[in-house]
Amino acid sequence: MGQANSDAHGPAFPRLLPWPTPEGNPCYLVTDNNGGYLSRLADDLEAAQLATGTDLLRRARRVLEDPMSPYTEVRYAGIRLAECLTDALRIAESRGMRLVVPDDEEHRESTRGRATPNAGSGLRA
Repeated sequence: MGQANSDAHGPAFPRLLPWPTPEGNPCYLVTDNNGGYLSRLADDLEAAQLATGTDLLRRARRVLEDPMSPYTEVRYAGIRLAECLTDALRIAESRGMRLVVPDDEEHRESTRGRATPNAGSGLRA
């Protein structure tokens, strides 16, 4: 319900998929619901990519913490970390694109009355 394309009667928004086109370009899915086969496949792949990144980060830290790690292991860890970061950034972009953005009036109402810190308030010299 909190996603932009969950309303079956509203406009369909493109979803950035976690894989590129055969030419290496971003691949998008336009659908009017989140329950389709490709949406579930994309969700599963995103989960696998994030799990791989978590596992690789743990392993890379061991390699990087050891000053005796061979250059080839450090280089391999760096290459794989870059791949996982690329995946994570694509997932973040995709999920960010699907967030519901409140209209201005709704946003003003929800933020009204919140205390905001002033640069001049607080401790005095």
